[in-house]
Amino acid sequence: MSLQLIIVALFLSSSGVLAARQPHIVFILADDLGWNDVGYHGSEIRTPNLDKLSAGGVRLENYYVQPICTPSRSQLMTGRYQIHTGLQHSTIGNCEPSCLPLDEKLLPQLLKEVGYSTHMVGKWHLGMYKKECLPTRRGFYTYFGYLTGSEDYYNHKTCGHVPDFNFHRCALDLRDGEEVAANYSGVYSTELFTQKTISIIEKHKSTQPLFLYVALQSVHGPLQVPERYLTPYKFITDNNRRVYAGMVAAMDEAVGNITLAMKQEGLWDNTILVFSTDNGGQTLRGGSNWPLRGRKGSLWEGGIRGVGFVASPLLQQPGTVSRQLIHISDWLPTLVSVAGGSTNGTKLLDGFDMWDMISKGFRSPRLELLHNIDPLYQDSRPCPHAVSKTSWPGSPFNTTIHAAIRSSSFKMLTGYPGCDTWFPRPIHNDSESSSSEAPLKPVMLFNVEEDPQERNDLSDKLPDMVDYLLKRLYMYQRGAVPINHPKHDPKCDPGPTGAWGPWA
Repeated sequence: MSLQLIIVALFLSSSGVLAARQPHIVFILADDLGWNDVGYHGSEIRTPNLDKLSAGGVRLENYYVQPICTPSRSQLMTGRYQIHTGLQHSTIGNCEPSCLPLDEKLLPQLLKEVGYSTHMVGKWHLGMYKKECLPTRRGFYTYFGYLTGSEDYYNHKTCGHVPDFNFHRCALDLRDGEEVAANYSGVYSTELFTQKTISIIEKHKSTQPLFLYVALQSVHGPLQVPERYLTPYKFITDNNRRVYAGMVAAMDEAVGNITLAMKQEGLWDNTILVFSTDNGGQTLRGGSNWPLRGRKGSLWEGGIRGVGFVASPLLQQPGTVSRQLIHISDWLPTLVSVAGGSTNGTKLLDGFDMWDMISKGFRSPRLELLHNIDPLYQDSRPCPHAVSKTSWPGSPFNTTIHAAIRSSSFKMLTGYPGCDTWFPRPIHNDSESSSSEAPLKPVMLFNVEEDPQERNDLSDKLPDMVDYLLKRLYMYQRGAVPINHPKHDPKCDPGPTGAWGPWA
């Protein structure tokens, strides 16, 4: 054999070893799962698969997400705060001519660069007005799922307001790649997405590293679930909570089936599985964040403290509970790092590499976390409560703006943070819905390590901390890009027999 052939053989051999060492990555994102909606947080809803996986992995009990769908997903994909992508206000609507900025380099693109086979199943919700915005144009080899924010679990249709024509259009939203998938009516989406995910796993060649992003529809509304999942929850008298419990049970089963498929295909021993919610539970539709304050859409802990864990045979300290600070924007640098990739091609990241914290129990490199700054915030379903019109003397930051920031154990909120209610624990008579009697102050400070329920405002006792955090908010605001929330485009209308999708 010639020297040149020997060198080529050695190169190919070393490349194969590198690929074998790169872990498979499975990221499962639940939708609207609340803090009190998993068994290991004391819920009446049984989640045996989540409980077992998290118990043998690392439970992330100081983990934060964003209050609503699009912002969380954008930060997962970019590793950047939403003030840096123009997505600091609301979600991307069906007829909105915008998407996650195309000059952002996304997590699947970075993993693709180091040899990963990248696949997505489930909810996108990062914009779809033109084909360049679709998952298959943003780093995923394959995609099966829906592009908008929610839909019927069985007929896979969603309804959206079409501007100018002033009516609601209900149309199919399900894609296989970039083509409309019209043959799945009647198949419950949790089961459909699980089947598609398992099919990807079964076809995957174990010599190539796999990145599988499963963004489940569960447990976002509408409240729908096959009858068999309701049987164990007949004791729940509230209909919303009972159906929601069945939906959680179906989701838990899906996670168990996906994990089992990884094991049966011989992939599990080299897999990192991340489970996360995208935001807090929606109490209007069966979710519970008890004992935390607030709900989905708010900057209270109930809206942003997320259920999350990592399960993997590769963890050096499995079976632990981490109370170190971690945020959804941290997944991009963390996963790219363990994959042997580089983030040099991205814009400046807000996330941190957390693998040593997760795997080895090291201290978190994150000391500060911007929850959001949204000058246009409107709560679509506010809880009736007044906000004091007083201001903080000498503040460089406008304290009427909806914002929140975390520094060490302290969290400061300004403006109206959203519904401030402590919602009762489901099926228990020992707690009642309550909120503070006095008007909400425009600046509130809590030590959320000692007071995770946000009951004791410390702003008057710790004015220096408030001053410091207001300066930090002002600094972040000065670096924010303009909000990108354009007027809806009537050209979005898919027509009476069409499907939601690109129109520009």
